[in-house]
Amino acid sequence: MARLVQKFGGTSVADIDRIKAVAARVAGSVTAGNEVAVVVSAMAGVTNQLVGYVSAISPLHDAREYDVVVASGEQVTAGLLALALQELGVAARSWLGWQLPLSTDNAHGRARIQGVETDEIVRRMARGEVAVLAGFQGITADGRITTLGRGGSDTSAVALAAALAADRCDIYTDVDGVYTSDPRIAARARKLERITYEEMLEMASLGAKVLQTRAVELAMNCGVRLQVLSSFADLPGTLVVGEDEIVEQELVSGIAYSRDEAKITLLRVADRPGIAASIFGPLADASINVDMIVQNVSPSGETTDLTFTVGKADLERAVSVISGCRDNIGYADLRSDANVVKVSVIGVGMRSHAGIAQRMFRTLAEKGINIQVISTSEIKVSVLIDEVYTELAVRALHAAYGLDA
Repeated sequence: MARLVQKFGGTSVADIDRIKAVAARVAGSVTAGNEVAVVVSAMAGVTNQLVGYVSAISPLHDAREYDVVVASGEQVTAGLLALALQELGVAARSWLGWQLPLSTDNAHGRARIQGVETDEIVRRMARGEVAVLAGFQGITADGRITTLGRGGSDTSAVALAAALAADRCDIYTDVDGVYTSDPRIAARARKLERITYEEMLEMASLGAKVLQTRAVELAMNCGVRLQVLSSFADLPGTLVVGEDEIVEQELVSGIAYSRDEAKITLLRVADRPGIAASIFGPLADASINVDMIVQNVSPSGETTDLTFTVGKADLERAVSVISGCRDNIGYADLRSDANVVKVSVIGVGMRSHAGIAQRMFRTLAEKGINIQVISTSEIKVSVLIDEVYTELAVRALHAAYGLDA
């Protein structure tokens, strides 16, 4: 017998028929002798509808009341799934975040989990009752409902699995696992049987939408084994585990890309101590995240050109912030470009093999693709290129690293 946490996303519970299908899947796990807790998202499209209601009533809304409204989507799904399980003869009860409770800080709309009480549901699960938890929501110390931000149901599921010391946390979604790249672009992408937490974290942060970044980070920190599965097909999924569970690590596990990038270049900035702080300090104060950074010092050593990337949605705001600091920074010109994409090669095997970056650069050069910015980490090499070359770059790199099925 295993203790499992199963999480079902919005597309998996999009309508009554799909909720009934989820109930049948959960009932099968119970019949097999497992203790099961389920975490559900709102039905597909419901959260957007609720957010629209809030905006229509109050564009500059109270974040606490926003959370009360948008958290209701998961409440409906949890109740419906508990009813569907009961109709199948399975003992089940729905739980809201405040009923456990799942405790969070006071950051409404993007709260972070501080603890999960599980004593009561553990007792009930031991008696064969399925606990159906509304994901995405929690409660503050002073009793206010909070939400965890988009994708927060994944985080709820991992936190619950950690608190329950579950054997595994299964994430059911509309894909049947983690692939070496986006199959819509790389037609010969193949599904991975296993992937490390670190690789999955890099893929999630670089554009892969399979798992939410915070959930992967929490799973890695708490040692929760994850499995990505399809809600719509009875197929093996992908396990996300520690490095020690992967006997022979691939040199490269995947090629990821992100279109959510924009580039800003400051020309002829004075090359003096403190100049970077005068640029990136105001951006940080405006809650604008900076990703890739490259600096080119002029032959005279007196000025430098500095290029960095921000999220595409933040480009206009970032340009405004930097323009407002022009006198303090002292740059000659500012140029921006939203027509770029970040392509990344990811793999824990990079730690013990040389030449990974060189192969990437050579492959792109052979395709006539110019690299604008480069950044690296221990298990990743990322480059910024013109957006028109996205598909060509992904397919070429996928083949170059032997990932084609």
